Amino acid sequence: MPEVKGSLMKTHCNDGDLLFPALSSRSVVARFDGGRITSDAGGLLLRQVEQITGIVRQFAACFSDHRDAARIEHTVLELLAQRIYGLALGYEDLNDHDALRHDPLLAVLAGKADPTGQARRRRRDQGKALAGKSTLNRLELTPVGADGRSRYQKIRAHARQIEEFFVTVFLQAHPAPPAEIILDVDATDDPVHGEQLGRFFHGYYREYCFLPLYIFCGAHLLWAQLRPSNIDASAGSLKALKRIISRIREHWPAVKILVRGDSGFCREAIMRWCEANDVAYVLGLAKNDRLTAALADALTEAQAQYQQTGQAARVFRDFVYQTRASWSRARRVVGKAEYLSQGANPRFVVTSLPREPWEARRLYEEVYCARGDMENRIKEQQLYLFADRTSAATMRANQLRLWLSSVAYTLLAALRRLGLTGTELAQAQCHTIRLKLLKLGAQIKVTVRKVWVALAESYPYRALFQQVYANLRRCHPPPLRG
Repeated sequence: MPEVKGSLMKTHCNDGDLLFPALSSRSVVARFDGGRITSDAGGLLLRQVEQITGIVRQFAACFSDHRDAARIEHTVLELLAQRIYGLALGYEDLNDHDALRHDPLLAVLAGKADPTGQARRRRRDQGKALAGKSTLNRLELTPVGADGRSRYQKIRAHARQIEEFFVTVFLQAHPAPPAEIILDVDATDDPVHGEQLGRFFHGYYREYCFLPLYIFCGAHLLWAQLRPSNIDASAGSLKALKRIISRIREHWPAVKILVRGDSGFCREAIMRWCEANDVAYVLGLAKNDRLTAALADALTEAQAQYQQTGQAARVFRDFVYQTRASWSRARRVVGKAEYLSQGANPRFVVTSLPREPWEARRLYEEVYCARGDMENRIKEQQLYLFADRTSAATMRANQLRLWLSSVAYTLLAALRRLGLTGTELAQAQCHTIRLKLLKLGAQIKVTVRKVWVALAESYPYRALFQQVYANLRRCHPPPLRG
């Protein structure tokens, strides 16, 4: 109680009190004595999404566990769920989990039957329901040939199954086959700052990095492959496209497919395979003297328009082009003659789409330029879901980190698709979803029959949260296709 002496008020404080600037005549004192409180109660929405989609469960099925079942306390599903939910909630490092293992809400998300950890076998672990960083790290360190005879690393990830998992989840997200889909393929830089296996200096990015390959269909991630950077941007992309398209056509034989990418993927092998397999393509085409000459009159026209209006001018040309050696046939090329304040800016794309209905301007502006949205999806993964935390020593460990980030993205994308439809966050990026929906304070009380989650009364997005919850409750789990 405050003690009054004259006109001054003094506050008796404990050693653990945190004193902040007073509010008028009131002292502001903080203490870490609020009980079991979490800052991530909105993660319950992600658990609801998992109940509908089974994303984490299906991902866990891509691992083999050779540990002695009688001696383990954390299943593969629980370990992976802890890691994936942690990434989705903004915890990027394994080190974070030594503190997070005390959080009963994350334990609920991970599916721990004892979210307070009071029933742990060893006294030192009691009160810590979740795994620590060392246990989680064994997921990443497990070698290819791990089995029951291995000493520590016995949880083996099956790369082929994981790659197929992303396509399976994509198929499950569509209650009916779409008429057509666009597969966006792109490479990006993943800077590294240590001596990781596979690091090389990349001349274009001017840094030591990896060169991951991504394939998206809209907001759906279909492929995330970590690669060294001393390769062509298109390396491995045809193999990936073949596998993805084969799986898609097994389920949707009538769907029309378009492959879209920048000039790094304008390769004869890719175009030839697409033409032979009824797959359309629109690919950037690097400019050269012959292409620029073919666009000369259009560039003159664009320059005249710019000088007359002072505004950026675009003129398009449609023509047939063939390289002198690398292409097996002549192909349709659309040239964009653009003139800006900085001068001429010619650009080219090559396509298998017909002129009707895809005339030059519409093809370039409506089809090709729309690939920029994929770059936003990649940024979401790298900036907000920590796909660039590839600091492990081996490529295999870093690939698993990339996949974990990709699953976290897939889970958040499912929340956006299923829960945020019709809300103000329907098009929000992952960090906005996390800030407004997932970072929610709550007190946790665990009884024999219930886990009570008392959400903060002052939460400013209460109505939005309730709307998202109602949207998710109306969803029904789709059949799980293999």
